[in-house]
Amino acid sequence: MKVILIADVEKLGSTGDIITVKAGYARNFLIPTKKARPATPGNVKLAEAIKKKKELELAKKKEEVLNLANTLSNLSCTINMAAGEEDKLFGSVTADIISKTLEPMGFHIDKKDILLEEPIRKLGVYQVDVKLHPEVKASLKIWVVKE
Repeated sequence: MKVILIADVEKLGSTGDIITVKAGYARNFLIPTKKARPATPGNVKLAEAIKKKKELELAKKKEEVLNLANTLSNLSCTINMAAGEEDKLFGSVTADIISKTLEPMGFHIDKKDILLEEPIRKLGVYQVDVKLHPEVKASLKIWVVKE
């Protein structure tokens, strides 16, 4: 059965896509939860309009995110942590701590968007990537200093 997605569905597609799924899946899940509509000629026109609107919104949002990425790239963030011998931290600097440190500066970034391979466990200067958009990443300079 051909359906038009009204909302993004993980592993199926994004809004406005015309996909083929099994009739039971469409009838019992996608259509009742308002994630899809049957692919009728009227709904196809609606899907095209939704897709164009979404593309315009994404382009506008990407432009805003690029400005934010430039600001973050020029920003330096200092985190005070208790440290012991050989500059090892008591605990570690995680994405959550970085997120909370950025909030008073006016940047509301979710901890899931801060890309740390592993928590920071030593004093020093680190470059941390921040995912702001599916196509845009910014590099943030983090200074971890002794409390």
